Amino acid sequence: MIRKPAVAGYFYESDEDALKNRIKWCYTHKVGPGRIPGDIGNKRSIKGLIAPHAGYQYSGPVAAHSYLELAEDGMPETVVILCPNHTGMGSGLSTMTEGSWLTPLGEVEIDSQLARQLVENYPLLDDDPSAHAREHSCEVQLPFLQELGANFKLVPICMMMQDLETSRELGLVIAETAAKLERDMVIIASTDFTHQMPQEVAKAQDAKVLDAIASLDEEKMINRIIEYNVTMCGYGPVATTMVASKAMGANNAHILKYATSGDASGDYTSVVGYGSAVF
Repeated sequence: MIRKPAVAGYFYESDEDALKNRIKWCYTHKVGPGRIPGDIGNKRSIKGLIAPHAGYQYSGPVAAHSYLELAEDGMPETVVILCPNHTGMGSGLSTMTEGSWLTPLGEVEIDSQLARQLVENYPLLDDDPSAHAREHSCEVQLPFLQELGANFKLVPICMMMQDLETSRELGLVIAETAAKLERDMVIIASTDFTHQMPQEVAKAQDAKVLDAIASLDEEKMINRIIEYNVTMCGYGPVATTMVASKAMGANNAHILKYATSGDASGDYTSVVGYGSAVF
């Protein structure tokens, strides 16, 4: 089974060379980290990341901060990408246990052993490729990972269920299953923050959420999202990543960058917030 790209030519370039140039543009953009990754590191201290998932021309420079950190820290065997469900397709928690994902930069193989074990260990998680067929928020992370040039495998998990209890349970199962399989793994939470609000409103709301993330407190994050009515689409993936990262030994979180679509487009009347972070 090959999961073909759903948003190539829309969220990012469908031509291989053009896509590689766009990714370089993301790294060197004024909102980006300002440099392109060099040699891949070998520290492997990173347990989890947060990266946005809009069109590269808007969110790519913010995402580049997370991927530069990953490159300099070192690439894992497996990347688990947790994303929200924007389409309404599939079950409440959906993964894929076989096959590969195709992008203009090539194929990424599913880590079938880890994915199957997760389905076996957590009854709420289903093997349901339909949830991923049209969903963009996992897909847009892959070209950044592929461009780092490392050979890694993928476990995609699409979360329609994003409540705190489910996020905590799933996070612990991911960490425990990876440990039993002795899998070198990084978890990526794919999320955007405030949607379609004026720049100053988005920045103020998102700062409160980012403060909770920086304190590694998933419950505080959820409470602030509720209290301030923050339209963050991937709070479940972030909470799950925080829980799993802590269970894997992470003891600090660092917010790498925050910016909005307005910082890219120049239109600050109605923006989407983007953040990158590392655990």
